[in-house]
Amino acid sequence: MTDEGGFYAVVPAGGSGTRLWPLSRAGRPKFLHHLTGSDRTLLQATIDRLAPFAPAERTYVVTGVAHAAGVSRQLPALPTDNILVEPSPRDSCAAIGLAAMVIARRDPDAIMGSFAADHLVRFTERFHSSVRQAIDAARAGYLTTIGITPTEPETGYGYLRCTETLDGGPAKLVGEFKEKPSHEVAVEYVESGKYLWNAGMFVWSVRAFLAELARQQPELHDGLSRVVDAWDSPQREEAIGEIWPTLPKISVDYAVMEGAARAGRVATVPGSFGWTDVGDFHTLGVVLPMDDDGNVVVRGEERGGEVLAIDAHDTVVVPRSGRLVAALGVHDLVVVDTNDAVLVCPRNRAQDVKKLVDRLKERGERELI
Repeated sequence: MTDEGGFYAVVPAGGSGTRLWPLSRAGRPKFLHHLTGSDRTLLQATIDRLAPFAPAERTYVVTGVAHAAGVSRQLPALPTDNILVEPSPRDSCAAIGLAAMVIARRDPDAIMGSFAADHLVRFTERFHSSVRQAIDAARAGYLTTIGITPTEPETGYGYLRCTETLDGGPAKLVGEFKEKPSHEVAVEYVESGKYLWNAGMFVWSVRAFLAELARQQPELHDGLSRVVDAWDSPQREEAIGEIWPTLPKISVDYAVMEGAARAGRVATVPGSFGWTDVGDFHTLGVVLPMDDDGNVVVRGEERGGEVLAIDAHDTVVVPRSGRLVAALGVHDLVVVDTNDAVLVCPRNRAQDVKKLVDRLKERGERELI
């Protein structure tokens, strides 16, 4: 595949992945971990997928202060100036808007794609095909998403309601962004054939996106403009420190995409490439290879441990302490063993692991989160 001239890749790398505790921590979140059985972390795999479209010099990562060093270590080919460091989290619109403005200073006609650092894609060539289609729609002036063709009535994702097909397809106009639905509503969405999962993958011209940001979020646009005006000057750090904490904390969906959809300016390209957002340990048990009993062992680059399972099935084991993890006569469990914490829970409660992190915060046990 040839390099897509004029295309810039942006990878927001934030959050702490609390549903993957105790493996994912504030100082080492899930995108810095090996979770797929390969020798690449989620972040590295994301950069690898985008490399045919954007070489290292046209790839940017937006991350927090606590993670900048880890990102730099894992991506040694990335220019230092291409790691954009947020002094504090202001949600996705500030992060993506900052990257768009930095890119626009370099190339006002650039096409930019934003892809989260912690997603899993199983079929890379299909993903590449969807990105090329999204680039075409972006060049036609649309703020474009890559929506995922639903495989089930999932309640953990937002949805995109599609309307008319554009220029013979595959791109479609997005009529509305929908919040995470109840199971009953999700069934209706999937059966209608008019909805896609909102995977948070965006492709647009920086000119079109920044125009919408200025129209809908003038305060955020103005603040980011003042930061970027100082970008190549000695006042950069002072400007970021002073202005960044004042920026509105809002997601790009709420801030820009929903309003742009109402104005008929959002397109989507359906994608079917084995996508998941790796949101919890149950999901890993679905997407990773399993043994004959349905058990999944999630190994990483750090010191692991032996797993001994007898009469156990459909259980996810994450051995990261070096100890033996033994499972006897159990099923549908998650077992995570790290140096300082052990998690055991039913797989159907994997989404609730965040509650444990919240309780640890309440108890002031910051060293464990």
